[in-house]
Amino acid sequence: MTTILQLNSAARSQGANSTLLANELTAKLQSANPGAKVVVRDLLADPLPHLDDAVLGAFFTPAEQRTPEQAAIHARSQALIDELQAADIVVIGAPMYNFGVSTQLKAYFDWISRAGITFRYTANGPEGLVKGKKVFVVTARGGKYHGTPSDTHTPFLKIFLGFIGITDVSFIHAEGLNMGPDAASAALAGAREAIAAAA
Repeated sequence: MTTILQLNSAARSQGANSTLLANELTAKLQSANPGAKVVVRDLLADPLPHLDDAVLGAFFTPAEQRTPEQAAIHARSQALIDELQAADIVVIGAPMYNFGVSTQLKAYFDWISRAGITFRYTANGPEGLVKGKKVFVVTARGGKYHGTPSDTHTPFLKIFLGFIGITDVSFIHAEGLNMGPDAASAALAGAREAIAAAA
């Protein structure tokens, strides 16, 4: 059975275009994969703490030496990793804020980026350990940045996902959403055309 993991990372609980389009894409993928299991992780509703002494301490303390608090942090990280590893298809709703990903998505990446678990260093450099996934990234942007030097969002996502082993990544961009009603309508229509063509 196909498992689809949808990650919503907008800072708004209502009206986020990235979430709207990610929902539509997940529905399309579910219709193309009858019987697929869909898991939705809302990173705003269930936020992850930013890296700090407590989190890093839990990650780097050997299992037999962890305090109960550290064990709980480690277990939460491992649960996120297990959820990701169990997915065949991942849909990431990733709005661009201030030229980067949301703080919610960055925290998620920090919690799943674990040496020896999702990546490892070898004599030839890093090797990603999260393999065999198809990822769709749905972006939402107020202006138009794709293909320009100001688009640091897309390269970061490609680099991070590749670092943990995910190289089959497709982007669906909705750009110009704050450039007036016509531009917003065109952006959503273009994104929906790409969603309709997604396999």
